[in-house]
Amino acid sequence: MADEAELAADQHVRYIVTVEKVTSAATPPFPPRVPSTPPSAFQRPLLSSAQKKDSFESLVMEHIRLNGAYWGLTTLDLLHKLHAVDAAEVVDWIMSCYHPESGGFGGNVGHDPHVLYTLSAVQVLCLFDRLYVLDVDKVADYVAGLQNKDGSFSGDIWGEVDTRFSYIALCTLSLLHRLHKIDVQKAVDFVVSCKNLDGGFGAMPGGESHAGQIFCCVGALAITGSLHHIDRDLLGWWLCERQCKDGGLNGRPEKLADVRFTLL
Repeated sequence: MADEAELAADQHVRYIVTVEKVTSAATPPFPPRVPSTPPSAFQRPLLSSAQKKDSFESLVMEHIRLNGAYWGLTTLDLLHKLHAVDAAEVVDWIMSCYHPESGGFGGNVGHDPHVLYTLSAVQVLCLFDRLYVLDVDKVADYVAGLQNKDGSFSGDIWGEVDTRFSYIALCTLSLLHRLHKIDVQKAVDFVVSCKNLDGGFGAMPGGESHAGQIFCCVGALAITGSLHHIDRDLLGWWLCERQCKDGGLNGRPEKLADVRFTLL
C-alpha cells in the first residue's frame, strides 16, 4: 500500500512539474520590461507538441501563471517534493513578474500588477524562504495603497472592490509583517459590513452569501483577531447546508457540488 501511495505522489509530481514548465514558458504578450535572458529550465517547455507556447493550455493560463505556480508548488510542498524544482530558477521567474515602479506583481511577465498575483508571489517566496529578495516595504506600500476610505481594498489601480481583495491584502501584509501600514480597524469594519442575515458574507455590502467569499472574510477576520464578529452557529448551519445529496459541497444554494468548497 505504501508503494502505491508513493507511486501516486510521484505521478502528481511529474504532472505538476510538466505543467509548471509549460505555463511559465510562453512568450509574454507585451515586451519585457527588463533585458531578456536565456530561459531557465523552469521556464523552458518540454519538447512535446502539447507544451508549445501557442497550445490551448498555455494560452488560457497566460494571465494567471503566477497563481498557478503557487498552487503547483504548494502541492509539491505538501507531498514533500518541493526539491523537484530548482528554487533559484523559480524565484528568478517570480521576480521577472515584479513591477519595481509600483511594488506589485503581475500574473505573468509583462502583465499589469494586481494584489492577487502579489500575494501569490509573496507566498511562493515564503515557501522557499526567499523573502529577502524583496523590497518588503515597497511591496507593502503597494498593497496598502489599494485600501479605500471605507476600509475596503481594490484589486488594482482600476478600482474593483471585493472582499476577496480584503483577505488577500491582509494576508500579504501579515506575511510581510507590515499590517501597521493600513487602517486595520476600517478593514475589519468593511468585512463585517458584508455579513448577511444568514450568517454568511458577500463580495460587498448586500452581496449574496457565497462559500468562497465566506472563506475570505473568515480568513480576514482571523488574521486581524476579529473572529468575534462571526455568528458561528448561524454560519455553521449555512455551511452545513452546502452539502449536496451526492456528498459534495456547493458554494451557494441550488448550485452543483464543487470540490473547491470542500476545504471550507
